[in-house]
Amino acid sequence: MDPLIIEVALNGTSSKARNPNVPGSPAEVAADALACLEAGASVIHTHVSNYRLEGPAATPEYIQGWAPVLAARPDAILYGTAVPAQAFEARFGHYRALAAAGMRMGVIDPGSVNLPVATEGGLPKPVPNVYRNSHEDIAALMALLDASRLGPSLAIYEPGFLRTALGYERAGRMPAGAFVKLYFAGDYSFLDGARTSFTFGLPPTRAALDAYREMMQGSALPWAVAVLGGCVATSGMARLAIERGGHVRVGLEDFAGERQPGNAELVAEVAAIAAAAGRPVATSAQAARILRLPASD
Repeated sequence: MDPLIIEVALNGTSSKARNPNVPGSPAEVAADALACLEAGASVIHTHVSNYRLEGPAATPEYIQGWAPVLAARPDAILYGTAVPAQAFEARFGHYRALAAAGMRMGVIDPGSVNLPVATEGGLPKPVPNVYRNSHEDIAALMALLDASRLGPSLAIYEPGFLRTALGYERAGRMPAGAFVKLYFAGDYSFLDGARTSFTFGLPPTRAALDAYREMMQGSALPWAVAVLGGCVATSGMARLAIERGGHVRVGLEDFAGERQPGNAELVAEVAAIAAAAGRPVATSAQAARILRLPASD
């Protein structure tokens, strides 16, 4: 069994009002990333403080936060995120500059989904927005990732997302370095931290993981579990993945609940589960080999 890859998503749309431990500034991102690497993480995912910055405008802040990390840990696997814009270049064009600055992976969400925020009455807020990723954009982004030598970080919100990803793998069109993240929905909205029964996808249960793993029979893609709007450790999903040869994503982008942990604390919790199971934690260099990431230039 391969060593365990622990990915940590440091911030995302989580705010300091929700958890004061969420890093925001580039200096905070750098310090938190280094602490997480020390605790056992091998892959770091970050957002900029203003996640709506488009294309080139977002690039300097990413680089400012990553530079101290790469100076101390040159093999660290860092990657940013897409922009909530409409046009393809506004959403993903900054990936090219970030690849040149040391980014090793790129987010790709191979499908569309409603991501609701609950109202005080408990129903989803009646907004017209859908998190939309057309097959045209998915194909274009696969090509951009391939050309930029970035491993696809495949976010699987719903089973249909996984079908699309597996279709690219079967067709021989999946860029090198792909990493499947199986997202399970907790009891809270990961967008605002409110408790809600309206969310997305499958719950964090053994049966739900079994369903995804049945879909992946015959696939060679490495996979990880994550619980958005909950806790991957206390839900039991981390242990299930560790025992089955999968990997784990943690972090304050995903986490929601009554406590206010830090990112390094969440990483350490998963590392402890791995130690109890007798499975070593991967270094960034080992993670790059497991994922078969293209070599950084």
